[in-house]
Amino acid sequence: MTSPASGASAPVLDALDLFGDDFTRDPYPWLQSLRAEAPVHFDAGTGLWLVSRYRDVRHVLLTPDDFLPDNAQNAVTPLPFGALRVLARAGFNLPPALANNGTAGHPGLRRVVTRFFNAQRVTAAVPVIERIADELLDALPSSGNCDLFTSFAQVLPCRVLMELLGIEGVPTATLIRWSDASLELFWGRPAPQRQLELAELVGEFHRWLTETVADGQARPGSFVRALTDHRLPDGERLDVPTAVAACFFVFIAGQSTTGQLIATVLRRALTEPGMWARVASEEGLAQGWVEEVLRREPPVTTWRRVTARPVELGRVNLPQGAQLLLMLLGSGSDPEVFETPEQLCPHRGNIRRHLAFGVGRHRCPGASLARTEAAVALAAAARRLPGARPASADGPMLGLLSFRAPLRVAVSL
Repeated sequence: MTSPASGASAPVLDALDLFGDDFTRDPYPWLQSLRAEAPVHFDAGTGLWLVSRYRDVRHVLLTPDDFLPDNAQNAVTPLPFGALRVLARAGFNLPPALANNGTAGHPGLRRVVTRFFNAQRVTAAVPVIERIADELLDALPSSGNCDLFTSFAQVLPCRVLMELLGIEGVPTATLIRWSDASLELFWGRPAPQRQLELAELVGEFHRWLTETVADGQARPGSFVRALTDHRLPDGERLDVPTAVAACFFVFIAGQSTTGQLIATVLRRALTEPGMWARVASEEGLAQGWVEEVLRREPPVTTWRRVTARPVELGRVNLPQGAQLLLMLLGSGSDPEVFETPEQLCPHRGNIRRHLAFGVGRHRCPGASLARTEAAVALAAAARRLPGARPASADGPMLGLLSFRAPLRVAVSL
């Protein structure tokens, strides 16, 4: 079983561009060079220290007192005055809530979120996922070409999330557009005019979230109602801006990144000889395939941390305030941990040892739901579309600092 082909010669790290087409298309030669030559490498283009070895990435994630999450959601590309003004008009404000929260309020807020994504709820959600998957597959043409990303992979997790969390009053397409705009604005390298366009969409998203949280009309049992009822350690109710920030993170992570995972899972299964037919009927294979894609090609490719004090990491002395970029994508291909990492092996012995969802106190609370959605989506698509074949060998890729996935999964039916 194979994975994306990688170049034979090692690239020169001084030429690394994390937003460049070379890296986006095939990051593996670059990641191999980083691990071998400079496992803690300063990238002048972004001002970030790139941490690429599994053991170092894991150490950072499990040492939150030394490596803070405060910068996790900062804009990678500085926002110009015009974009900041657009956001200010919308009242945009995201105080620490989940991924960027290292305060004493984080554990309690995280418990509220994880209750909506625990094993019992995810198991109960399987019929919902299957029903929505079937509805979307029913809408596909019976023959010809179609794109499984825009018609299936992108839409399925958004609709599932809306049902599970009780999200109402907004079209699915709008929530997808807002979420994708947020990813591009804060994790991309858009030109100034594009930043203005994105800021308008992100402002709309934030206004809708604020109105939804503040109007007090959320139905009992919904995610928003759970947040507004939550009490902080001092006994006060969770304030509206923090509740909005939690919604902002959960809505994006719960639908955009899961859609990206499903897209990659589908594309890799379609191009692996014999896999498409096997996952339609072989018990447990879809789950194993999803796990290997998470290891080798996760949708969340990197995450950021900042040093709280001077520390040594990978034999490199880092000052206080050093901005780190944890190469989750590279850690899953570390040969010290995973034998023949370039191969996708759904029966790998240590198949769940990857760091695609993080580890420690900031591990992704929606990991179980994302895994389940991707496995259900793969099995359903393979079963319902047995004759599907890739319509093109390549396609556009999402290439943000922390997110990478196919933007099209073109198939012939």
